[in-house]
Amino acid sequence: MSQSTLPSTTTALQNRTGGVLLVLGSAIVWSFGGTLARFLDIADGWTIVFWRSTFATLFLIGFMLVRDGVANMTRLFREMGWPGIAVGCCFATASTSFILALAYTTVANIVLIQAGVPLIAALIGWLLFRERVSAITWAAIAAVIAGVVVMVSDSIGGGVSPVGDALALLIALAFASATVITRRYAHVRMAPAACFGTIVAGTIAATQASGFAVTTNELAILVAFGALNFGLGLALFVTGARLLPSALAALLGTLETVLAPLWVAVIHGEIPRTNTIVGGLIVLAALLVYLTLELLRQQIRPVR
Repeated sequence: MSQSTLPSTTTALQNRTGGVLLVLGSAIVWSFGGTLARFLDIADGWTIVFWRSTFATLFLIGFMLVRDGVANMTRLFREMGWPGIAVGCCFATASTSFILALAYTTVANIVLIQAGVPLIAALIGWLLFRERVSAITWAAIAAVIAGVVVMVSDSIGGGVSPVGDALALLIALAFASATVITRRYAHVRMAPAACFGTIVAGTIAATQASGFAVTTNELAILVAFGALNFGLGLALFVTGARLLPSALAALLGTLETVLAPLWVAVIHGEIPRTNTIVGGLIVLAALLVYLTLELLRQQIRPVR
C-alpha cells in the first residue's frame, strides 16, 4: 500500500466512524421528544408548536452561521429552490403533527408507525416516478402495512381515538415524501430546508394558538424541546448522514424507535397497548431485515 493511499483510507474510515456516531447521536437526542412533551402541561398544542418551532429555528440559524457563515447561509437558502421549499413544508407538517398527535395517542404508536418511513418512501417513489422496487422491498412494504393495521386496530374498534393514529400516519407520509424529494433532487440541503420548515410551522402555529403565555419551567422545557431535541438532533443527522450510505443511516436511526417508547414508559409510566407492541414489532422487524439486506446489496467495502 502506497503512502498516498494510507491517508485517504484513514480519512475515509474516520469519516465513516464520525458519521455513525453523529447519526446515533441524533437518534438518541430525538428519542427524548415524547418524554419532554409529556412534561408540558399546556392544553393548546399549537402553543407548544409555536415555541418549539421558534427555538428550533434559532438553533438552526445559529448552527448554519457557525458552519457556513452569513454569505454561504444566504446562498444555501437561495439555492434550495422549490424542492427545498417542498421538503421544508414536509418537515413543518411532520413536526406539527407530532405535537398534535401526542394529545391523542401514545409515543410508541407515533414512533413505531414512523419506523416504516424508508419503505413508505419506496412505495411513493414507485407510484409517482415508477422507481424500481425489488421483491424484497415489496415484501417488507406488505409487512409494514400489516403491522400498521394491527397497531391502528384499536382505533378502528373504538379503543382509542383515530385522530392520533391518523396524525401518526401523516407524519410518516410527510417524512417519506421529504425522503423522495431529497433523493430526486440531490442538491437539496437539509439544514436550510428544515429551518424553512420550522419557520413555516411556527408561523402557522402563531395564527392558531390561543395564547403564548407559559411558565418559567415550561419555557425551560420548551427551549430543550425545540433547540436541543429538534434542532440539535437535526444538526447531528444532516452532518452525519451525508458521510454514510442511506441504508446505514436509516438503520442507525431505528435506535430512536427502540428508545423513545422506553424513555416514556420508564419516566412517565406510559405503557403501550398490546396491539401497539405486536404491530410495532412487525414494523420494526420488517424494517431491520429490509435495511440490512439493502446495506448488503450496496456492498459496503473498506476503502483501499
